[in-house]
Amino acid sequence: MLVFILKRSISLLLTLIAASFVIFFVIEVVPGDPASFMMGFEASPEAVEALREQLGLNAPLWERYLSWIVGLLQGDFGTSYTYKVPISDLIADRIWVSLPLAAFALTLSILIAFPVGVLAAAKRNSATDVSIMGATQLGIAIPNFWFAMILVLIFAIQNRWFSAGGFPGWDEGFWVGVKGLTLPAISLALPQASILARVMRSSLLDTLDEDYVRTARAKGLSRRQALWRHALRNAMIPVLTIIGLQFSFLMAGSVIIERVFFLPGIGSLVFLGITQRDLIVVKSVVMLLVFAVIVVTFLVDVAYAFVDPRLRKGR
Repeated sequence: MLVFILKRSISLLLTLIAASFVIFFVIEVVPGDPASFMMGFEASPEAVEALREQLGLNAPLWERYLSWIVGLLQGDFGTSYTYKVPISDLIADRIWVSLPLAAFALTLSILIAFPVGVLAAAKRNSATDVSIMGATQLGIAIPNFWFAMILVLIFAIQNRWFSAGGFPGWDEGFWVGVKGLTLPAISLALPQASILARVMRSSLLDTLDEDYVRTARAKGLSRRQALWRHALRNAMIPVLTIIGLQFSFLMAGSVIIERVFFLPGIGSLVFLGITQRDLIVVKSVVMLLVFAVIVVTFLVDVAYAFVDPRLRKGR
């Protein structure tokens, strides 16, 4: 197991190095100069050049890259061009919106998808199975931002059970914060639960057709017992993959939902950084999100080894 984790750790480190190259140089070649944007179109070339010198934009690319990487390793993400504050402070203020939102949405997705997927597999080709697959197809097809607006219309405007937007903050109380994230989490969870339920059903059906399941049935186990005792655990590998991908997506890809509900999250910070040409914010936040995605992938790989001992033995 230690050898398995060591190999995955080396792979994680190499992926992070490659990702840092791609993120830095792709953002650097994007058209537009942050100094010119900040100074305005009527600024003199001398003023723009002075600001570029102040921001360190005149240094060679390799020097700026090394400075950025060394800062990241020390926990220094740099200083925002626009807000004039450390980027770590901006991230610290917003991560406590995006991270709980992603965890809340993923929890809802799992709670919905697991029983639905198992039920569809257990009732294969029945009316229940057909109805569930139709509902999940609809959940995948509906854009989450459209569903979010419907939720706001029904539960915020008409019934006034929830706020239509904004986040009250965790200082107001845990349940107040959870209530503020409920509608965004449901909006994000619907398509993810639909995808996860379909993967759960497909994986279980493949597993139920395996020889060892038929052997268990021949020894006297019922279909339900064979499903829960033997098939479910072996069907978890692709399901864990989807869960890992979904959490990564919910962390990095909830920009639209955050804009719909006016949530001060990481996605909104990246969006504002792009519109304001605050490239140092974009680079640092995207690198942090890539790190989170890679760590989640690493944890999923470790979970594979616990679920399937053959992976620990390299078979």
